[in-house]
Amino acid sequence: MIERLYAKSLLSFPNVELEFSPGLVVFSGPSGAGKSVLMGSVLAGFGLSEGLAELSELEITRPEGLVSALYDLEETPVIKLIKKTSLRCYLDGQSIPRRGLKELFAPYVHYLSVRDRGGFESERLIGLIDGALAVTDAAFVTQKETYQNRYAILREKETELEAILQSERELAERIEFATYEIEKIRAIDPQEDELESLMATKRQLSRIEKINDALSRAEGIFAAEGAVEELFGLLEKDGSYFSDAMNQLRSDMEASEQLAEELAETDVEAVLDRLEALNGLIKRHGSIPEALAYLADKEAELAGYTHIEEDKSALEAFITEETDALKALSGEISTLRRAKADELAEKMSEYLHDLKLPAVSFLFETTELSETGNDRIDLELAGSTTATLSGGEHNRLRLALMATALSSGTRGQGVVILDEIDANVSGDESIAIARMIADLSRVYQVFAISHQPHLAAQADQHILVTKSGDVSHAQELDSDGRVQEIARIVGGETADEEAVAFARKLLRS
Repeated sequence: MIERLYAKSLLSFPNVELEFSPGLVVFSGPSGAGKSVLMGSVLAGFGLSEGLAELSELEITRPEGLVSALYDLEETPVIKLIKKTSLRCYLDGQSIPRRGLKELFAPYVHYLSVRDRGGFESERLIGLIDGALAVTDAAFVTQKETYQNRYAILREKETELEAILQSERELAERIEFATYEIEKIRAIDPQEDELESLMATKRQLSRIEKINDALSRAEGIFAAEGAVEELFGLLEKDGSYFSDAMNQLRSDMEASEQLAEELAETDVEAVLDRLEALNGLIKRHGSIPEALAYLADKEAELAGYTHIEEDKSALEAFITEETDALKALSGEISTLRRAKADELAEKMSEYLHDLKLPAVSFLFETTELSETGNDRIDLELAGSTTATLSGGEHNRLRLALMATALSSGTRGQGVVILDEIDANVSGDESIAIARMIADLSRVYQVFAISHQPHLAAQADQHILVTKSGDVSHAQELDSDGRVQEIARIVGGETADEEAVAFARKLLRS
């Protein structure tokens, strides 16, 4: 149980210090006085709300079974929260994250708020049923742990398979790209010395007309060859060098004519296209030798790829087999849950009867495997699912569900915190809720914010929260103060004698 709360600079509360009794502790007071702020400070101590006080402390009685491998706990642990630029949490002087507080006290602190429209999520209902099964069926605990361990392994294998498939997709893309690059270069089939030869041909082709014209005009030199030789003879000079030169010239002229004939037969477009293809490779790779080296690298890369089909096949076989096995195991778990759900529905219907609600039933739907099995669960109340309940029905059903859960588990462990859970209900319903909460407070310490007189009258400790200007105050009421506060709840700020008499009557009942 919570023994003491201290808070400094808690919004409108300059300082507040309260000691709590066992049983039912009710907070009441005018709207906006700070009841929810005060309750929020209690919740913050258990990691369920953001700490708003500059400094707050909770002293608690250590619940039976509360142990931690990380923290040494006193018999009366002290939870301290300090807020400056950020929130720092301490448990018996040991630093602890807010999430750590929440996880540590989760089994012992139970919270319901009228502002929370949740509470009937499938995961919570599964947790309720499984918690009740765990109390009575040790074999179920083992069975569920086995399922969860095997499911975790299945998810790991599915992740491995997905990684393989992703690698396979990426590998296929790499193979496709390498193949494309190889085929592109092979289609051109470049030769290392080819470019220079083609460039020379291109230059000659660009001068073909001039070459032909020059050849035509140069032919005249041979017409004077005989006269020059005759001149050398008449002069009795050696003309052999002239003859040699003319023979060389004749040879060169014949070669030039042959080149001109070959150029005339050359496919100019083919030469230009070939040059364009080679220049494309050079532009991308730097040079023909570099393009050929890139081709060799891609050919080696393509040859080096290995398939992972064997690993993939083994994983697929395991996943198929294990999925079938887990479906069978989850079916067994579901059968146990359905039987326990019928028991809980019967027990819950007793609470619902007192709360002026019809019997409830658990609706099971089979889904894909998850960490909890293959069940999705909802509640049905008079033909309506939880999504279509009115506000008052929602609150009463959640209260009955909590009472069922607490009565089905280990009794008396911790604290129940209720924030205006009796809002939006009629007089008879308010009476029924008050009685149920009072019954619950016999085995749990219950904190409740309420604007209803019936719940306030059931309190073992009644704390009034008021506000003067911008400053809030909290004080424990004595018997006379309780009469006046309940009369205010009934009759307003100007409660008459009739309201006072009604308040006394409630407190006596």
